[in-house]
Amino acid sequence: MTARRPAPTDRARGLAFGAVLVAVVCALPMLAVLIAALSGGTDTVRHLLATVLGAYSWTTFKLVVMVAAGTFAVGVGAAWLVTMTRFPAVRFLEIALVLPLAFPAYVLAYAYTFVLDHPGIVQSTLRDVTGWGPRDYWFPDVRSLGGAAVMLILVLYPYVYLLARAAFLQQSGTTFLAARALGSSAFAAFCKVSLPLARPAIAGGVLLAVMETIADFGTVAYFGVQTFATGIYTSWFSLYDRAGAAQLALCLLSVALLLAMLERVQRGKAKYHDPARRAPGMPPIELRGWSGIGALVLCGVPVVFGALLPIVILLVMGLGSEQDLLSPRYLGFMRNSVTLAGTAALVTVVGAICVGFFRRLRPGRLSQGAAYVARLGYAVPGGVIAVGLMVPFAAFDNTLDAWMRATFGISTGLLITGSIWLLVAAYMVRFMAAALGAYEGGQAMVHANMDAAARSLGETPVGTLRRVHLPILAPSLLTALLIVFVDVMKELPATLIMRPFNYDTLAVQAYRLASDERLGGAAVPSLVIVAMGLLPVILICRQVGRGRRR
Repeated sequence: MTARRPAPTDRARGLAFGAVLVAVVCALPMLAVLIAALSGGTDTVRHLLATVLGAYSWTTFKLVVMVAAGTFAVGVGAAWLVTMTRFPAVRFLEIALVLPLAFPAYVLAYAYTFVLDHPGIVQSTLRDVTGWGPRDYWFPDVRSLGGAAVMLILVLYPYVYLLARAAFLQQSGTTFLAARALGSSAFAAFCKVSLPLARPAIAGGVLLAVMETIADFGTVAYFGVQTFATGIYTSWFSLYDRAGAAQLALCLLSVALLLAMLERVQRGKAKYHDPARRAPGMPPIELRGWSGIGALVLCGVPVVFGALLPIVILLVMGLGSEQDLLSPRYLGFMRNSVTLAGTAALVTVVGAICVGFFRRLRPGRLSQGAAYVARLGYAVPGGVIAVGLMVPFAAFDNTLDAWMRATFGISTGLLITGSIWLLVAAYMVRFMAAALGAYEGGQAMVHANMDAAARSLGETPVGTLRRVHLPILAPSLLTALLIVFVDVMKELPATLIMRPFNYDTLAVQAYRLASDERLGGAAVPSLVIVAMGLLPVILICRQVGRGRRR
């Protein structure tokens, strides 16, 4: 007797179950942080208010303001110059401006500390040339709030650049030329016409940079800047105050979700009517002489200091270190990193397929809600997700172990806490939005008539997904896999908190060596992380090259 073949409705229900399960897992850290924070009592809250909460808030606010202003200035300025003007090397810089996206901010922090710190080559050369002593001159301190802001600006401005560049390319030149004909200067026309039309895209890019800033841990921890992210880690590991860590995480989570809602609201309401939308774009302005050199310098500085110079510094640091990249120990770090990143990328993309296809198959409140909840993870810092998953699963493991001891005299230990799968779940929550965005972007190319044709030929929903959607979406899925893979390779706070015992990755090894002031050794794993990060950036550069204005 043969087994009954699952009915199409059964498969659709399985797809719905998978989408809802993904949404539940993504919502679990936020709910757990809320419950743990509220159950911690008011003593910890009063202690935090009286000691560190004000300092954490003020430092985080100043860092956010500096990064927002810096990414806006660099990203928008570079996007306008490469889009609306022509100057030497503009074609190269148009693509090269994306390269800093491959670097984690903490890697730049290690590289520039090696060069600019007191024993570094810059200050050593300055003392040798001038004969000054250590206290005879002033030099900016790279290990400061300003230094952390510069590192973050250099790696986060591509978010603003990419979105602003796309917005400028889509604008008609008619309104800009009309403003010029009415007597406005080029700069005034840019401020009054082009910039307001591109505001939704620019605001979205700046908010993405801000959310990455409040989530950053490696840079601020290495520079000794006390933000909410470092406070969570200190409360969890140094003070062993789980309630305090959860309450700090709740504060940071509230700010992150507020920013996410602001980004969604401004993106949803900002719709402009351009009567000349179909008109040709503005012809590029030729910049010659000093104007062209100035544009070249302005666009070249972020590329040099955000990508080219750090690579050279890291190579010099790595060659002078005693770290052997081919030793069994480092091969183990790479194996752990690739295993975690590959598993997390596969699980995350499969989850994105479930959520995205269920939303297309059954549009409604349930599918829309599942997609919305699944996207929230991009606004939640890795440290918050780690705390949110560790608290409930540690409680479950301890409860189960106590019950097994009392009932059967057997200790089960920690079954879930400290496992690879819980860490993979944290990665999925953190990067589901990136995978879902890439999947839905490709899904837009699949016309609804294709679904109708497949169903009319007797294909099931899952069969339609397998035989129609997935072959068409293969490039988008590959992009999603690479983006999540590299994001996991760079992720530090969640890995530090949740990794299994004696299971270190390249990011953890780089952070550990840098914390011990062994910057030369930290350059070796950092270079591998950057090399991995170049894969999706190359794909993005290809898209930029195809979409550039002829």
